[in-house]
Amino acid sequence: MAKGPTMLLEKAFIGGLVCGVDEAGRGPWAGPVSAGAVILNPKKVPKGLDDSKKLSAKTRETLEVEIKAKALAWGVGFASVEEIAALNILHATGLAMHRAVAALAVAPAFALVDGNYRFKLPCEVKTVVGGDGKSKSIAAASILAKVARDRLMVEMDARYPGYGFASHKGYRAPIHAEGLLALGPCEIHRMAWGPVKLALMGKDPLQAFEDVLQDNLPFED
Repeated sequence: MAKGPTMLLEKAFIGGLVCGVDEAGRGPWAGPVSAGAVILNPKKVPKGLDDSKKLSAKTRETLEVEIKAKALAWGVGFASVEEIAALNILHATGLAMHRAVAALAVAPAFALVDGNYRFKLPCEVKTVVGGDGKSKSIAAASILAKVARDRLMVEMDARYPGYGFASHKGYRAPIHAEGLLALGPCEIHRMAWGPVKLALMGKDPLQAFEDVLQDNLPFED
């Protein structure tokens, strides 16, 4: 049995191009949610593609360059903190995915989407639970989404110093909790998140989980 993602799911579709789609940043206390979409060239698949969470930052950045150079098409989309607040994190994630697919230079006929929620995208959708560990296209999309969001959060660290965004990218971390308690939330914090609300009450944000106030999210970050 093959270890890691393969191209078997992509090959099962006949009659059109297949893109992989994945998100990054569902659970953080701050920052947007991002999504990647990639149509791999079967003859030029980068080596080492895997779930972005299993790869080092340096490896992800190296693969990002290779994916963009070799793929038939790629796209990245974001949904802002304001859109997360207005739509909820589930639908904001779908919006980011829609933007990523729409950004592809070539229109796909099918999308392999990580998770089990069937988002409305500009093509036929097949959900794949644990997809970033099964499909190389989804793995490539997860890498683009992760690197793009991480890069943005490093920029946000310079704009909003004191929270440590460059190190934890908006996720749960002691330095983030300390910054929230000392400075209060900034413009890119997700105000409905439990940890942010705890900080506003003068309580330790680490007492809450990232998605404490979210309702039955059907997919994992």
